[in-house]
Amino acid sequence: MSLQLVILHTFAPCSGVNVKIGVPENYDGIFPWYLAKLHSLPGNYSDLVVTGDDEGIFGVDAQFLYALKPLDREKQPSYSLQVSFRTSVHRQSFTVEVCVIDKNDNVPTFIEESMRGSVQLGLLKGIPFMQVEALDRDDRNTAHAELRFRLMEQTPRIPSSQMFFIDSISGEVSLTDEGASTLDPEMCGRYKLSVMVKDMAGKANAFFTTGIVTVEVTGNTWASPDPVRLQENLPGPYPIPISQVKWSGSQAEYSLEGEFPEMLFTISREGVIYLNAPLDRETQDQFQISIVVERPDGREIAKPVELRVMVGDANDNRPTFPQAQYHTVVKELAARGTEILTVQAADNDDPKTDNVRIFYRLVGQIPESPRALFRVDRDSGVISVQADSMEGTAPQYTLTITAEDAKGLNSSCTVVVTVQDENNNPPVFSQHEYGPFHIPENAPVGTTVTAVLAGDADVRGGDSWQVDYRLESGNEEEVFTLVTDKQTNEVTLVLSKVLDFERESEYILVLSAQNPVALVRGRYGPASTATVSIYVDDVNEGPILSQSHYEVTVREGEEPGRVIATIRGYDPDSHPIRYSLQGDTKKYFSIGKYSGELKTVQALDREENSTYTMEVIAVDGRNSSLSASTLVTVQILDVNDNSPVLVGDYSWKYLCTPRWEDQALVLASRDSDGPQHGGRLNFSLRSDATVRRNWKLTPINDTHTNLSLNIPYLAPEVYTVPFTISDSSSPPRSTFINLPVTVCPCNVRGNCKMAAKQLQGMPTIQSAVGILLGTFAVIGTILIVVFVRLSYQNPKQPSKTNQERVPLKISI
Repeated sequence: MSLQLVILHTFAPCSGVNVKIGVPENYDGIFPWYLAKLHSLPGNYSDLVVTGDDEGIFGVDAQFLYALKPLDREKQPSYSLQVSFRTSVHRQSFTVEVCVIDKNDNVPTFIEESMRGSVQLGLLKGIPFMQVEALDRDDRNTAHAELRFRLMEQTPRIPSSQMFFIDSISGEVSLTDEGASTLDPEMCGRYKLSVMVKDMAGKANAFFTTGIVTVEVTGNTWASPDPVRLQENLPGPYPIPISQVKWSGSQAEYSLEGEFPEMLFTISREGVIYLNAPLDRETQDQFQISIVVERPDGREIAKPVELRVMVGDANDNRPTFPQAQYHTVVKELAARGTEILTVQAADNDDPKTDNVRIFYRLVGQIPESPRALFRVDRDSGVISVQADSMEGTAPQYTLTITAEDAKGLNSSCTVVVTVQDENNNPPVFSQHEYGPFHIPENAPVGTTVTAVLAGDADVRGGDSWQVDYRLESGNEEEVFTLVTDKQTNEVTLVLSKVLDFERESEYILVLSAQNPVALVRGRYGPASTATVSIYVDDVNEGPILSQSHYEVTVREGEEPGRVIATIRGYDPDSHPIRYSLQGDTKKYFSIGKYSGELKTVQALDREENSTYTMEVIAVDGRNSSLSASTLVTVQILDVNDNSPVLVGDYSWKYLCTPRWEDQALVLASRDSDGPQHGGRLNFSLRSDATVRRNWKLTPINDTHTNLSLNIPYLAPEVYTVPFTISDSSSPPRSTFINLPVTVCPCNVRGNCKMAAKQLQGMPTIQSAVGILLGTFAVIGTILIVVFVRLSYQNPKQPSKTNQERVPLKISI
């Protein structure tokens, strides 16, 4: 008998352990059908038994679990079997879960044989009005029961062949765009839809079933209700029903949207719309309410309808002025009937009714007057002059105006009327001439010459009383200025520029006075003009220098006696000027006593001092107390007169052989000239093949370079390395250097040591003494070289430390 194993599970059972195996349904092979092998059973087991199978489908044979007939998942999806066996000690058992694996062996079917639904006119696109339901007995967790719906055909195909849509997954039926816009029960009241349902998610090899869905088209009462007119301030009781709507289709919920206070309007489940509080037409005179109908899931069923609520007016508002007090001005020469202000009250009642008609009255005036000065128009609120003239009246009046509607509701405001003085009087000087006034030529700017006043008969403090003064002539060079006191109208003549007797000794000023506003009566005459005479008194003045500071440049090393600058000055009184120097402590410079020529006395060295600052004193030749001074700064221009030099002590330094990577002697140099000549210093080895083979110079910065071995090994001794240091000028200045450099073998820590020759066999006393003497000879030679090298160095140069390995820029 052949064995057919569709799924073979190997497991090692022990007491209480659960084992799961999957077995496909509808097996059509040879039986018994072996499902799984039970491995690792103890060697001494016996009495292997399967229980929990009431139908006798399963059994065990030689450690194999088998089935005697096909399994049907739709009948029983799983089996729980107990497998037990006996050992020499006791009986053990474990559970085997047999899960029946589904096959697609069932055709989907519609739940209802006769599928009917109704669609309401006005339903929006995509809103389901019914649902087609189907069932597949295969495993719902597999594609075998994954159903897909499809609309196959619509009958009749009017007014469009695509009036309906079915959701492929849910089976919900809804209108398309064309269906929602063209559905008409008079054109077609009933449609038949051919619908297919497939399993396997609609794949080509799926099982399918078709059915017919009958759709009835019904009318709908969903329409905008008639507008509603409500009187404001209704007494109630509230809520008051004002309108009603109804959706005649499936279950619906209603809500209201619009610009109105929350809970002012509400709608019930039955579609009744309520007013919940009194309305105020002055706050809002109408409401546009959108009524929304939705499914319980919140999706709109149809387009919202509109309810217009209009609010009727009640005369419940008194007229009010926009402000409690007004201010206005009337000219003192205003004629009768001159309008001075219009007051307008507002009534918030309906402007289309007589409730807003307002009447104005003048009910009070402070201070009172024997004759009527003002009136107000009853209908327009225009306030005008009632008197023939306002001359001789009080400077200010306060009027009380009331506004009243037809019902007698009223309010009031006050109007403050200021009687404005008009400019009918010109300013007049008390005299035609002022002076003469004497003022010394050295008087400081801001000195007061005199103060005058032109009187004005208009009301004090007003624009007609204010006076503008001007200097009409005699002040073409703006030597004087006018300062007016606006509180008193007094004008002060003030010196605004320095006087010069030699240039101008007398000033005749013509002063005029006018008001800032035009005259309404009369004109400006001779009395509004005056003459001011000023004499300038001569004063001896000190000399004046042409510059407050001189900047001079001189090249270093130039011949003494050259004129490097000329200090120029003059005396307003034409007196001679004497010049002298202060601050030249080393007497490097001289100045001509009367010529002001500044000269060098000796050659200057920029490296000694690059800048000199001194003061030149100019003294009046007739009065030594009168003087002036100026600063002179002399900048010394650099000349390339210094060669670069090597700085530092290198006698104690050494280089290791064989060559150590990154080991070098840091060589420092400097140049006493300025950066333009000694900025970057260049190191170069002598043009010798051996030198350039053995040594290498690597620049670090403008003043430092590294000296290192250029070959891996150099015999230990003291070498003389020849090189040149050149500055960056053109042509350059150079210095030739022969630098002794010690090259020696080094230990692992980099310390210099003398190399010892390797000896053959055991050393003798004679060889030991020879080695000792040889060592002393080498040390003596090194010391001699070091002392000779030291003799070449500048004794004034300080010794360097290990910090010299950090390259530093040398600034001179």
